[in-house]
Amino acid sequence: MRFSALLVAFCLVLTAGIPAHLWAQSPSEGAAARNVPSGPPATTEFFPLSQVHRGLMGTAWTVFQGTTPEPMQVEILGILRGARGPGQDMILARLHGAKPDFTGVVEGMSGSPVYVGNKLLGSLSYRIGQFSKEPIAGITPIQQMLSLRDLPAGPAQPRPKLATPVESPVALLSKTGGLPASSAGLPVSQSGMNFQGMETPLVMSGFRPDAIRLWQEKMAGTTLQSVAAGGMGSGASEADPAMSKSAEATLKPGSAISAQLVRGDVEIAATCTITYIDPKQLLACGHPVLQAGPVSLPMTTADVVATLASPLNSFKIINTGQTVGAFTEDRESGIRGVLGAQAHMIPMHIGIKGPDGPRNVNVQVLDLPSLTSQAVLVVLYNSLLESNESTAETSYHVTGAINLANYPSAPLDLWVSSGGMMPAPMLAALQTGEEFAKLYANDARQGAIKNIDLHVDVIPRRLQVQLVSARLVSNDLVHPGDTITIEATLRPWQQPERNVRIPVKLPARLDSGNLRLLISDGATLDRTLRQPQLGRAQDMETVLEEARRAHPADRIYVSLLAPEAQATMDGQTLTSLPLSVANALEPLRSAHDLSLNGESAELAAAVPAGGVLSGYQILDVHLVDGGDLH
Repeated sequence: MRFSALLVAFCLVLTAGIPAHLWAQSPSEGAAARNVPSGPPATTEFFPLSQVHRGLMGTAWTVFQGTTPEPMQVEILGILRGARGPGQDMILARLHGAKPDFTGVVEGMSGSPVYVGNKLLGSLSYRIGQFSKEPIAGITPIQQMLSLRDLPAGPAQPRPKLATPVESPVALLSKTGGLPASSAGLPVSQSGMNFQGMETPLVMSGFRPDAIRLWQEKMAGTTLQSVAAGGMGSGASEADPAMSKSAEATLKPGSAISAQLVRGDVEIAATCTITYIDPKQLLACGHPVLQAGPVSLPMTTADVVATLASPLNSFKIINTGQTVGAFTEDRESGIRGVLGAQAHMIPMHIGIKGPDGPRNVNVQVLDLPSLTSQAVLVVLYNSLLESNESTAETSYHVTGAINLANYPSAPLDLWVSSGGMMPAPMLAALQTGEEFAKLYANDARQGAIKNIDLHVDVIPRRLQVQLVSARLVSNDLVHPGDTITIEATLRPWQQPERNVRIPVKLPARLDSGNLRLLISDGATLDRTLRQPQLGRAQDMETVLEEARRAHPADRIYVSLLAPEAQATMDGQTLTSLPLSVANALEPLRSAHDLSLNGESAELAAAVPAGGVLSGYQILDVHLVDGGDLH
């Protein structure tokens, strides 16, 4: 990473010092350029792959700066049969011209249309390794892209059902990547050469470096790992019909085009180049961006601020622009956008309240199984970082709800204290992302995520509270129906210990004998009450029920562990069951998320702990006959 940064800095210095005349064409190039039209052909005919041969000359169009495509001379070197897969050929070409000679093959150039005369041959899409001394590129033939154009066109809609489960962000933290690499990012070997898709510049506008690094960890091994410089254009998050029509009129083959993964107060957008456009749709990239098949992503214009030349990896610095439609397909031979279509996104509101006053972050995130949970995680993490209140001692209380179609809202109530094994902003984002993933990635979900509404209280101190001990204030010989008092000793972070007395009413139904009392934090109580079957996926009703019954971490709980049967079924805990009922439930294990326990946990009392409590104690009391004698 440090080596890459040094190379980029070195190239910036070189670029800054290059005289303008070095970018000019040589006399021979100038003569050739006089035969090149001022822009891509207005009408499109297609050059047959069968007529492609070595020595054929063509013209490619791409944007190096601004919004106007510029021509490059293309020399065809030959056809690599099956280089992109069975029946998927690649045309090998060398680029000529002052700019491609200096920059080489550039990130964001993928999709640049190549013409032979006035006929469209294909799109520049692949490059050979890194540190190449010549600008040699692979061209995706237009015939193989047209199959994408001819797919049935429909409105951009959310996926009604998830194809595969998605791991939670917490589970993904220890891994190097968050989704499978698309074929655009994998090498394509042919005759000892190493081809890979031209990376799609991914611009993360408004994100702090720590949040960008988290995204890169999740995207390791994919074409979305590489993040380029850039920014948001005015009006990029909202589609004004009049402005969209005006912006749509500026699009042509060779124009830069962006797909937004996140938009609003911060933005994540991937940019490539338009290969083909007609009055209803366009084709771009010439290779997959996400390899996701059907997608629903806002499509915007893009302005190339500059093209940065680098021996390691040249890329375009980009501002996104006005929304002009939606990308609906992401396939092996490119991506398709429908002009005027509206993408489906998930609204996400984050309200943050701290000592410096309230602030809000409003975004929309993509609805795509392989990426949505990661996008939600990174947006929340970034929102917690971008504040003067964020320090090593800051703690967080996250509340709110995840609202779903066809289901009740799933509430959130999460406490995170600083001073743990992981920074508090990261842990708060991970825990929230894990709760979201339980719902979003659930294969039983039948409705869409309507919105995510989060409220974060920023607390400028550590909230850690340790349960040191617990004891009975009275005698441990008690009667059913008695009220007993438990005294718990708590130790807040770097503060004196304090005692909390908790009155507990014992049920009169209890029989004589030994009774255990659990004095604990909320997480320990939740584990005691719910013991799901290992390896069994939870359905939506179970997940929602557990979310509603979760115990907040800022309280101390006293629970009775009675020697009675307990069953947990589909997220609900049934306590004090007669043995006959427990036996009747046993055959239901195969059809339900059911666990049976010989000890019944029943919440008896709860009081504030004054912070995020951790720890538990178990006390034994002896019940004697005689009932409540008081």
